[in-house]
Amino acid sequence: MGFFERYLSLWVALAIAAGVVLGNYFPAAFAQIAALEFAHVNLVVAVLIWVMIYPMMVQIDFSAIKNIGQRPQGLILTLVVNWLIKPFTMAALGWLFFKVLFVDWVDPQTAQEYIAGMILLGVAPCTAMVFVWSQLTKGDPNYTLVQVSVNDVIMIFAFAPICAFLLGVSDIHVPWNTLIISVVLYVLLPLIAGVITRRWLESKSGANTNQQLQQFLAACKPWSVIGLLATVVLLFAFQAQTILTKPQAILLIAIPLLIQTYGIFAISFIAAKMMKLPYNIAAPACMIGTSNFFELAVAVAISLFGLHSGAALATVVGVLVEVPVMLSLVAFCNRTQHYFSKD
Repeated sequence: MGFFERYLSLWVALAIAAGVVLGNYFPAAFAQIAALEFAHVNLVVAVLIWVMIYPMMVQIDFSAIKNIGQRPQGLILTLVVNWLIKPFTMAALGWLFFKVLFVDWVDPQTAQEYIAGMILLGVAPCTAMVFVWSQLTKGDPNYTLVQVSVNDVIMIFAFAPICAFLLGVSDIHVPWNTLIISVVLYVLLPLIAGVITRRWLESKSGANTNQQLQQFLAACKPWSVIGLLATVVLLFAFQAQTILTKPQAILLIAIPLLIQTYGIFAISFIAAKMMKLPYNIAAPACMIGTSNFFELAVAVAISLFGLHSGAALATVVGVLVEVPVMLSLVAFCNRTQHYFSKD
């Protein structure tokens, strides 16, 4: 395990703290950064997200999809959880908490925006951080590539329609153009760039393809780390004053997100055990189904509702919750690997 992965929760915590402090002391500077938009997409956030996820996309080998038929159970589990369960349980929890349980503490408009942010998180299965969770749980890297590849292909076509359906159920107008542009910008184009880069590396390296690829990824990794931490700093700086003035809002949003995260993991874990999946497939399958592509969710929330909206805040709270929670689930998987057979 590398130095960054070993202390991942610490670096993210420091980035969160730095973002809140900087955003509180220099609000005008971050307001100027927030104003750098094109087609309702913040350009600085877009660049940082690209810097972060591009190396992850280079790792994706779409030729691995041909091996799905050999062991389809893990992939089936991931797809069922990601596309048939997770978006709808997230929408249901959002409605339950902000329309029923917390109705006296949140005004109706803000409640709608919180629900929208939660839905965007629920419909965006993780892409970038999946490789970290898989590595930390000693997952099969090739199978993880297959899972991520298929999820990304499905996301290109399914993200916008499912978001539109669920947000429509919540009585929120959805501009399809913005959703589609966000999917293209944050999923399709990075995927294309990753495929082109990988093929270029394969064409120039011959028999040493894997070595060349690892060298390239090693060179990109510091930039990926910088992109991740800078994105966290910027997102929390944008929301700094809200976080400091409305800590109760953070808590209210975090409660259903925590229930969703641990609940989806429990469903995936129990299903993987019942399906008798080997550990190196079961563990990453559970992690992939549980985690979110929060970069996409944040970007779409900002595009649809604005930087200072309740929806954007909900997705940012998703960032706050996800990393420490996922690290706790990594530890749980590693402690319970004896429950599963070895591949």
